[in-house]
Amino acid sequence: MSNLYAPFRYDYVGSFLRPAELKKARADYEAGAITADQLKAVEDQCITELVAKQKAAGYHVITDGEFRRATWHLDFMWGFDGVGHKKTNTGLPFHGEAAMIDDTFVTGRIGLSGEHPFVDHFRYVKALEDEKTIAKQTIPAPAQTLAQFWMPFARKHTEAFYSSAKPLMDDIAQAYIAVLHQLYDAGCRNVQFDDCTWGMLADKNGQEMHAATKEGLLAVQNAYKDINNQVINGAPEGMNITTHVCRGNYHSTYASSGPYDSVADVLFGEENVSAYYLEFDDERSGGFAPLAKVSGVKKVVLAKIGSGQKVVLGLITTKQPQLENKEAVIARIHEAAKYIPLDRLYLSPQCGFASCEIGNKLTEEEQWAKLALVKEIAEEVWG
Repeated sequence: MSNLYAPFRYDYVGSFLRPAELKKARADYEAGAITADQLKAVEDQCITELVAKQKAAGYHVITDGEFRRATWHLDFMWGFDGVGHKKTNTGLPFHGEAAMIDDTFVTGRIGLSGEHPFVDHFRYVKALEDEKTIAKQTIPAPAQTLAQFWMPFARKHTEAFYSSAKPLMDDIAQAYIAVLHQLYDAGCRNVQFDDCTWGMLADKNGQEMHAATKEGLLAVQNAYKDINNQVINGAPEGMNITTHVCRGNYHSTYASSGPYDSVADVLFGEENVSAYYLEFDDERSGGFAPLAKVSGVKKVVLAKIGSGQKVVLGLITTKQPQLENKEAVIARIHEAAKYIPLDRLYLSPQCGFASCEIGNKLTEEEQWAKLALVKEIAEEVWG
């Protein structure tokens, strides 16, 4: 298609509810009942069917729904050298429920010695493009990987291999840059950095989570921004990099709360992405005023894809099945337009439907109804 770059007026973050046959196949594989090739055959079929539904819904972006992953972020990290994982005993604390995802940790110097598994995952989706659609690859932001290994809960273990954050940041950045070049060679032009770090920083307990003073927390913001920008600066010419900022999305629960105000100067003013997919589905995300900090011009690929960074308003929630009131959503879009021009605004759900394979608490039919509502509203607002 002529417009190769996300976002689109009606868009989505990336993950979808896993079909029952896929969940069964993954469980059978874990139990040793089927082979890796048999699991891949089920994944392939489910992804093909998902993409057909994405197209039928009228969307211009296609993804694999993250069907080959257990989680939105950790599986990507497992593709690097120097990263190990094991089943968790405690999980990660979410509001009302622990996220039972694998403990993931450093086992040596982080690097990339071969092709990252996600590159072949992308090729499968790329082959399903047509004249109306483009494939998008979602991966955790470099800052997310840095946080995974350098936040207080992990730092002691990581310090057996890295004496300070700087060499860790450099190794992570170089590994990411290598993946982006591999993806580019596979035909990928749209990459989305999924990033929960800013949600943690914006949380009222952000200082406690990072064992930092107020000034120290600002230094963490800058470190996260710096590693993201280092990777963006090393990306291939012509690769469009967007980001999704999240506060946690596991089985319809969340991990953090807090408005964007405290992170807006760094996140919106200095991070060199072309667009932000932002949560605004409830009061945990605060108001729209921080959007005034989103840059009109930055030294990124923006010259190729239009003037000014874009904002995708995540006003439709994936955490519950009830459909939002259309007029209320339209009113919120126009409220946001007081701070950033309407022609730089877009619409999507606030997050994916299944950031981990357990998925959120709604049905597949309700999932598609949410996306139909996004499209209906966007067409009414922007034509």
